[in-house]
Amino acid sequence: MSTGVQQGDSEETLAEADIHDVLRNDRRRLVLERLSEGDERQTVSDLAEYIASVESGEDPPPRNVRQSVYVSLHQTHLPKLDDLGIVEYDASAKAVIRAENADDVAVYMEVVPKNAISWAEYYFGLGVFGLVAAVGHVVGVPVLGDVDGPLLAVFLFSVLTLSAGYHIVDQRSSVLQFRN
Repeated sequence: MSTGVQQGDSEETLAEADIHDVLRNDRRRLVLERLSEGDERQTVSDLAEYIASVESGEDPPPRNVRQSVYVSLHQTHLPKLDDLGIVEYDASAKAVIRAENADDVAVYMEVVPKNAISWAEYYFGLGVFGLVAAVGHVVGVPVLGDVDGPLLAVFLFSVLTLSAGYHIVDQRSSVLQFRN
């Protein structure tokens, strides 16, 4: 059984299995998203209100949903996140703040706004576009058949490289924002 922490050079990091276990649960993921949005300290009541709103789609959320979320956060999710060093949960004060291992989890969280596509979907689409363009060039589709093959390849690899560069910069700024 995993202890949840691996020894690095001089730092302790969470085991990948523990990170995936944490992120597998929507409520734990929502806690981490909420803690990364700004306020350093959140109360369990505030977190329950936010999560219940997301789950029910209502603002304010129904009382029974809010209570259910509150109980599950207090009894299950926050103690688990605290044990892994992702949050510091003061059960007596009912307060939560991010902890040292939150940064390990942040790297795995890709928050995709509503009606947007994830980076995985973007790269898949880019790959399909490149494949269709290459096949179109080989079979002589008008316009694509007239384009120089190496020029088409340079264009496609340039788009891929620029996209990956932007993704790296964007992810670094997200991680830095999560740390602040």
